[in-house]
Amino acid sequence: MTMTSAIPTQPTVKPPRPERGASVPFAESEQAINPDRWATLPSTYYRWKLLPGRIIAVIILIIVSPLLAALIVAIRLTSPGPALYRQTRVGLNGKPFAICKLRTMRQDAERGTGAVWARKDDPRVTPLGRVLRKLHLDELPQLINVIRGEMTLVGPRPERPEFVAVLAREVPGYLDRLRVPPGVTGLAQVNLPPDEDIESVRGKLSLDLEYIRRASFSLDIRLMACTLLRLVGVPQNVGTCLCGTRSKAYQRPSSV
Repeated sequence: MTMTSAIPTQPTVKPPRPERGASVPFAESEQAINPDRWATLPSTYYRWKLLPGRIIAVIILIIVSPLLAALIVAIRLTSPGPALYRQTRVGLNGKPFAICKLRTMRQDAERGTGAVWARKDDPRVTPLGRVLRKLHLDELPQLINVIRGEMTLVGPRPERPEFVAVLAREVPGYLDRLRVPPGVTGLAQVNLPPDEDIESVRGKLSLDLEYIRRASFSLDIRLMACTLLRLVGVPQNVGTCLCGTRSKAYQRPSSV
């Protein structure tokens, strides 16, 4: 998800990168040692949703493979560096995994700064990358993560461990998102714009937890349909109305 660099209060202090397969250490978070931190009970749909999701992901990957190949070539031709890259994200129960994405920034985007959130009109983003981000096409390789069982098609978006450690302290209930596998798209993504501040993170958390409680096959189909409409340029509010995925659980406050 797209974020500003304003949230990390001490960007010069970098938390250690977790080793592959290890859980993200949240000992500094009061919420992490609170036995009541799992306040959100997931829908029973989660008991069987993973296998159908992996099968659907295989089908979608086969269908979009020509487009994915074309995008890989276009990225290689328009900017130096690899077209695909892997980045550590936090998954189910805090276990880190390597997410697959199409590269939308220059190759040395975090040299000298370390992990920082993207911001609007970020100069690190390449011209082609802006188009890919706007249409969310840079997320297509995450179908591989779904097939591997690290993600689902629909669910809370996975975040980087450097930021999870901060948000776990700043946003009560944030770790509840880790009780289910992360998703490629979700209720928060189709309803709200990219994050800009702590309040917007709280807004998306509200919708993530709503989805975790209400998850169902029909809701997943509607959310995937809404995501597809956004891919072809349908405005966000129109897509949520057509697919019945607009949520009133959270409304972003009007700017003063």
